[in-house]
Amino acid sequence: MDLLIEPWHWFVLGILLILSELILPAFAALWFGIAAVIISILVWLFPSMGLPAQIILWVVLSISCTVIWFKFIKPLSVDKTKAGLSREATIGQVGMVIQIGHEPELVKVRFQLPVLGSDEWNCRTLSPVQVGDRVRVTDILGNELVVQAHNNLNSPL
Repeated sequence: MDLLIEPWHWFVLGILLILSELILPAFAALWFGIAAVIISILVWLFPSMGLPAQIILWVVLSISCTVIWFKFIKPLSVDKTKAGLSREATIGQVGMVIQIGHEPELVKVRFQLPVLGSDEWNCRTLSPVQVGDRVRVTDILGNELVVQAHNNLNSPL
């Protein structure tokens, strides 16, 4: 008995795999689904293609689609002109000291606009400050922002 797979079988498999991507966050089933849809088109165009050839072609297309995505297409989505922009955009931001820590150089600062996704940061200060003083970010060290009293900076703002 020869197993006969129709083009619509591949098409349904492809659509199911593509839709499963909504449930599975792996971003892998999409490429297997796209390959199955391509196989459905090829089987429709060439009905004499045997099942072993279909399966081999499906595996090759699945791997090819995945490799093409990770090698060529995905790197295009990374905007290299903005690499490091967060650091440059953060340095120079001005905020207000809202709390002094147990160590005098550790303070909590609130910024008018969120800095790296948060409007309050635990910071390390280079000069003595009091609650209510305005400070400016001068550096980022690990997970801490380094701030200095705003009026002690040489650049006017």
